[in-house]
Amino acid sequence: MDLHQRLQWRYATKKMDPARKVPEAAIDRIVEAARLAPTSSGLQPFEIIVVTNAEVRERIRAIAWNQAQVTEGSHLLVFAAWDHYTPERINHMFDLTNEVRGFRNEGWENYRQMLLNSYPQRTPEVNFQHAARQAYIGLSAALIAAAYEEVDATPMEGFDPEALDGILDLRARGLRSVAILPVGYRQAEGDWLVNLPKVRRPKEQFVSRVD
Repeated sequence: MDLHQRLQWRYATKKMDPARKVPEAAIDRIVEAARLAPTSSGLQPFEIIVVTNAEVRERIRAIAWNQAQVTEGSHLLVFAAWDHYTPERINHMFDLTNEVRGFRNEGWENYRQMLLNSYPQRTPEVNFQHAARQAYIGLSAALIAAAYEEVDATPMEGFDPEALDGILDLRARGLRSVAILPVGYRQAEGDWLVNLPKVRRPKEQFVSRVD
């Protein structure tokens, strides 16, 4: 299948087969797609926590509306955004860029100062919401990569973020949970959605052009 066929194939899987495990190599490629996703100013203000521990996933399921995919899936990816843009975090990413590229650029350094003079002065909540939007770009990349791997994935916001932050001790790491993504393989028996047609608005209702 080509990419569009795989996107047509994917759906928000409701029933996953707990007996089937996704190969670690495929998980690595899905996570790598999220790591390579674009983010505002290249700051990459989110992290992914890969949860396979059964006990931890049971605790997460309990605060995620008891959604079975959390425990029946092979892996659970938690997308967690920075709780604030600090000078240390901004400088780290700019320094990393200079290290990887092997030179310093005056325009890039001026851009660093512009961010340092604006982002840390905003409220933590404003900055978290901005970082969360970047995490969703990574989530989208992971979903597309999972479809390409023919791995099922079900994005979820239906959980108690404060409780999840506590379970994974995210606040101590300067992170706040944004979304969770169980990945695994569909179990057609028991999944009411598996054979229903995908419903999307037709292109003429979805796309407009300005020529």
